[in-house]
Amino acid sequence: MFRRRLPRILALTVSVAALSSSGASATAAQPMADVDDFDFSSWEATFDLSLDDDGRAVLHATETRVAEFPDFDQNRGIVAGFPERYQGAPLHTTILSVRDEDGQPVVFETEEDDDVLYVLTGDDDFVHGPTTYVIEYEMHDVILAASGTKVDEFYWDLLPLDSTQDIGAFRADIRFDEELASRLTGDAACYQGGQGATDRCELGFDGAGDFTVEASQLTAGEGVTVAIALEPGTVTQPPARLPNPATDVVPFAAGGVAALLSVGGWVGAAAMVRRRRRATGIVVAQYDVPDDMPPLLASAIVPGARNALSAQIIHLAVRGMIRLEDIPEAGEKKRRPRLRRLDAPIPDPLDAQSLRALFGSDERGVIMKMPKNSQSFAERVQKLLKSAPAVARDRGLTTRAKSPAARLLLTGALIAFAVMVGLFVWGAATGRDSAIGVGVAMVACGILVLISTIMAFAKHTVLSPDGALRLEYLNGVREFIRVAEADRLRMLQSYSGAERRDDGGVDVIHVYERLLPYAILFGQEKEWGGVLESAYSQAHREPGWIDGSSYGIATRIALFSAATSSSSVYASPSSGSSSSFGGSSGGGFSGGGGGGGFSGGR
Repeated sequence: MFRRRLPRILALTVSVAALSSSGASATAAQPMADVDDFDFSSWEATFDLSLDDDGRAVLHATETRVAEFPDFDQNRGIVAGFPERYQGAPLHTTILSVRDEDGQPVVFETEEDDDVLYVLTGDDDFVHGPTTYVIEYEMHDVILAASGTKVDEFYWDLLPLDSTQDIGAFRADIRFDEELASRLTGDAACYQGGQGATDRCELGFDGAGDFTVEASQLTAGEGVTVAIALEPGTVTQPPARLPNPATDVVPFAAGGVAALLSVGGWVGAAAMVRRRRRATGIVVAQYDVPDDMPPLLASAIVPGARNALSAQIIHLAVRGMIRLEDIPEAGEKKRRPRLRRLDAPIPDPLDAQSLRALFGSDERGVIMKMPKNSQSFAERVQKLLKSAPAVARDRGLTTRAKSPAARLLLTGALIAFAVMVGLFVWGAATGRDSAIGVGVAMVACGILVLISTIMAFAKHTVLSPDGALRLEYLNGVREFIRVAEADRLRMLQSYSGAERRDDGGVDVIHVYERLLPYAILFGQEKEWGGVLESAYSQAHREPGWIDGSSYGIATRIALFSAATSSSSVYASPSSGSSSSFGGSSGGGFSGGGGGGGFSGGR
């Protein structure tokens, strides 16, 4: 353990320096040894227990340890450790004095680490042979209140189990003052051995208020623990051990409220986005799409739109701006789609931007093979895809808005989280064990609240009224693609359907081709490809915008979509110990109480 190593490391470092300065001959005569390599010939302790004016337990202890140091320069003193907390409450451990066998003060200093107060005795001078240290100290709140045992209990480790020194003779006197002695129940037990040992030892009692325990030839790490019962309610417990909902329960409740309100903020923001997608609330099946709504633009307003690039390329093909070719070249095992630039009208500026991104120029008649790994092509396509939301915003289809509901909910979440933080600080300041769990929950809750707050107070992209109307229209196209063939034909042959055609007739293939890109956006390309293939078969025609493959049109569309979505067009290529109670009734063990501490050399 670090707390044990630190004094040893410091001592060894000083020893090395001293030995080096004394010369080689002295070094040979006085071999280096571990500072813990000594024993105690005797260890006597007196524990006086009483109550203060508030009825809380006070322990006044005096320990007399006789250390047997070697004759050569190894030790400058001892290190004694005393606990500073017990069962969730501070003990307010205070070292009153350190003296020798003649009552003269011994130089010492203290250090704190991991709730242990260390007393380091001595100065730069080495000590040899039998050396006595009388350590007087005081602790508070050493008696536990009744719990499962239904008695108050002094359950205390009289010796540190974390030590490397043998003890020749040990004696401890535990003395209760008159007020406490009158509340003794008569139940008491003593345990001896290593950590967890249940071997009993003899505990003497004079019938008034004094207990005595003696042991001899204790090996390193062997402890002695006593458990003495008092009537329930004898001792007032410190606030840190008493239930306090304000620090133990309410912080978790406040954190839960903050988390729920944070989640509510997300729900509120999502509800606002969904609400802005509604215009009239009426969806009518539609079989044509205006020229100013190419698939790439539609993908910016259709929730969950898929394969926007594939849809846009198919759109360019069915509108005659490009031709898709799937003709294998000599020596190639696998076909790779090619795009041929044609001379045809460009209905929308976004279509022109798409052609420039695909071919890298406005030149007509060029052929471009879909690249496997092209940095420039990937960058052009990425820029094209990212431009769709900006175009939708520029054309007034989308806007940015904050969610009032989300902001209101997150304001409440911040207040609840502030309450949690305040109660955590209170609990930590008063030394409550629950502060650890509250702290962990507070960090997790804080991360959620922080992220949710950023989301709630930020503007979200939502549809404008015009954008919501366009979305309802596109949903009508989705509905037309979904319905049965007979219903589609009936709509096309109706008066209103014919009126929307320039020639007043019904060219099913022409209509179905135009809708294919939007079927891809809606994830319906497989079904719509089958419908389109059936229409070609009945008309004894082949599509004029894709050729070179012996597969059916549905299969060709699926293969082309897979090729474009799995190639490098979407992203640039990569460059590289707790206590146990009930000891007084016989259910305890050595090391199961408070006290103990640490023992070592310096």
